[in-house]
Amino acid sequence: MERDNRNQAADHTDGYWDALFQQEEKSLSSLPSIEDGWLPVEGKGDGRLAWPATENSQNSKQNTWETAQEYLESDKPLQLQVTGYNKGGLIVYWNGLQGFVPASQLVNFPQFHVARERMHALADRQDQTLHLKIIEVNQQTNRLILSERAALVEAQERVDLLESLKPGDIVDGKVTNLTKFGVFLDLGGVEGLIHISELSWSRVTHPSEILKPGNTARVMVLSIDQNNERIALSLKRLKQDPWDTAEARYTPGQLVTGTVSNVVNYGAFVLLEEELEGLIHISELAEGSFFHPRNVVQIGDEVTARILSVNGRKKRLALSIRGLQNPIKAPNQ
Repeated sequence: MERDNRNQAADHTDGYWDALFQQEEKSLSSLPSIEDGWLPVEGKGDGRLAWPATENSQNSKQNTWETAQEYLESDKPLQLQVTGYNKGGLIVYWNGLQGFVPASQLVNFPQFHVARERMHALADRQDQTLHLKIIEVNQQTNRLILSERAALVEAQERVDLLESLKPGDIVDGKVTNLTKFGVFLDLGGVEGLIHISELSWSRVTHPSEILKPGNTARVMVLSIDQNNERIALSLKRLKQDPWDTAEARYTPGQLVTGTVSNVVNYGAFVLLEEELEGLIHISELAEGSFFHPRNVVQIGDEVTARILSVNGRKKRLALSIRGLQNPIKAPNQ
C-alpha cells in the first residue's frame, strides 16, 4: 500500500515537472529569436538585436552550441550580464546564444503571488552580472538554460547527494520557491519538489498555507530521478493519516467541536483535528435562506456540529449545525 502511495505521488510530481517545463517553453517562446540571422548588438546590455548574421557567424554559432555542451558536461561556471526578463525569469547572452535563467534557479529571489510585484523584482536584476552554470543545452529547440543555484555547488557534490538518497529517507531542506503546484526544497545543492498533494492530509488551496520561503522542513524522499536530477518529496507522510482511523473515532449523530478553517460558496470547512476537516454543506448551515455561507459563519469561528456521515477512504466527513442551540461562537466571544 505504501509503495502504491509513493508511486501515485511520483506520478503527481512527474505531472508537475511536465507542467513546469511547459511554462518554461511559453517563457522561452516569448523571447526574441536569434534564429534566421538575428544576433545581439555588440557591447549592448539591453538585449537589442541587429541584422545580419553572415555564413561565418552561423558556423560560429554551431561551434558555440558545441562549446555550450562542453560547459554543461564539465560543470564550468560563467559570469553573464542580465539583458532582459519575462514572467518566467531572466535573459542572458553568451557568445551570440540567447540563454534563459528560470526564476526558480535564482538565489535569494523573493516569491510573489502578485504578477506585477514579481515582474518588478525581475526588472531589478536588469544589467546585474550573475555567476551561472549551464544546466540544459538543446540546439534543436534553441534552449540554453542556466542556473544561479547550480553555480553554488560543485557537480560532484550534486552527484554524491543524488546517489546517497533513496526512497524512504528523511531529510531536511530549505524552501527556495513556491508555486501553485508545490514547494521546492534545497537539499544541499539539489532541489526536490513537494507536490501540493504531498503537503498535508487535509485540503491545501495554496502551498503558502503550509510553508514560506526560507522555512526549513523535514520531509520524506519518495523517488529520485538521477538522470534529470528530480527528487520527489513528501511532508505529510511523516505523520499518520488521520483519515485512516476517522471512521473508528467519529460516528453519525456524534456532536463535535471545531474551528471554521475556510468558507466557500457551497459551505464551510471545519478543522476538527490537525489535518482533518469536515464540511458543513450550505444546506446544513441554517434554517431559511441566506445569500452566502459567510452570512452564517466566519473563518475562526468555533462551532459545535453534528456528524452526518464519515468516509475515511474518500476523506469526507459531513457535518450539520441545523437545529442545534447556539452552535457558533465567534473568536472574541
